[in-house]
Amino acid sequence: MEKENENMISRLRERYRNEVIPALMKRFGLKNPMAVPKLSKVVVNIGLGEASQNIKLLDVAAVELAQITGQKPIITRAKKSIANFKIRKGMPIGCCVTLRGDRMYEFMDRLCNVVLPRVRDFKGLPPNAFDGRGNYTLGLRDQLVFPEIDYTRVDKIRGMNITLTTTARNDEEGRELLKLLGVPFRA
Repeated sequence: MEKENENMISRLRERYRNEVIPALMKRFGLKNPMAVPKLSKVVVNIGLGEASQNIKLLDVAAVELAQITGQKPIITRAKKSIANFKIRKGMPIGCCVTLRGDRMYEFMDRLCNVVLPRVRDFKGLPPNAFDGRGNYTLGLRDQLVFPEIDYTRVDKIRGMNITLTTTARNDEEGRELLKLLGVPFRA
């Protein structure tokens, strides 16, 4: 079984190599395929401020994030104390997963083709949520849109941020790359 998985290449990576690279080279007038922007990593983050009062919430969120991404999350800690939120420096306040390589392409494929169409009243992602360097961040309100999550075991709805980091030099290149990879932007 492991031999099969080594030779298999994800659908989205295959599409990137065969369709996206030539299209971007033509669109931006690039001569070298290594200069074409590519997806470098996907970061999935769940912030739980209420974990400062109840640490068990963080364990459940970490298990759900591991089911969604197929990778064990790291626990993120507060960088500084905030008295109004009853948070001290070093307290656990969330969990985060960084996906690269094949896991990243598999996650992106599922995100674009399965998860986003399941979002209620979904009309497309806003095309202006880029950061100026070609990276895109989107937020999901609940984890129930992922098919890996069992509805009966969910105790609380949790939102998450998903950041798509690219090697694009500007927003236009990043938008074109993500559009060609299948990210559904609004018209």
